[in-house]
Amino acid sequence: MATSQIRSQIRCLTFLLVGGVALAGCQSAAVDDLAAFGDSAKTLEDDSAVAFYKNDELVTKGKLQFQEKNYGKSYAIYKRAVAVFPEDPSAWLGFAASADMIGRFDTSDRAYQQLSGMIGNTAVYYNNIGYSHLLRGDLPKARRYFLKAYELDPTNETTARNLELMKNSVKLAQR
Repeated sequence: MATSQIRSQIRCLTFLLVGGVALAGCQSAAVDDLAAFGDSAKTLEDDSAVAFYKNDELVTKGKLQFQEKNYGKSYAIYKRAVAVFPEDPSAWLGFAASADMIGRFDTSDRAYQQLSGMIGNTAVYYNNIGYSHLLRGDLPKARRYFLKAYELDPTNETTARNLELMKNSVKLAQR
């Protein structure tokens, strides 16, 4: 064989070996539970092209992202949920809470305004809007909303925790 033919065959074999190694790397299933950016694998399903949603599908996915502390993702999912189901208070609550957690208080204010007509006189509403003001550092307003929630439901554990959290916030130095 000529030297040029040998070199050509070596290049071809090298290409196949490198390609085979790359493909073998894509086949690994040893870490099924992990995903990029620290998310769990169950939070990564892409549903952006879905045209039809079951009643609770977006809210369920938004809750999962919120519980995993993926507030930006939960914000995007809940934003879609309120567009698809504009009369669903749980979609609006999730949207408002997600907006609060990423510091989009202008958006959460609009969401709470929408919620006031839906569930405005409930402990859940007052707890959420109170927590929003707590995150902003407006403790007097947060306390006023938490106390309204307490008046409506004195046995509500969330209200008790929020009042305790606010009390602890007052004790800590502002920086």
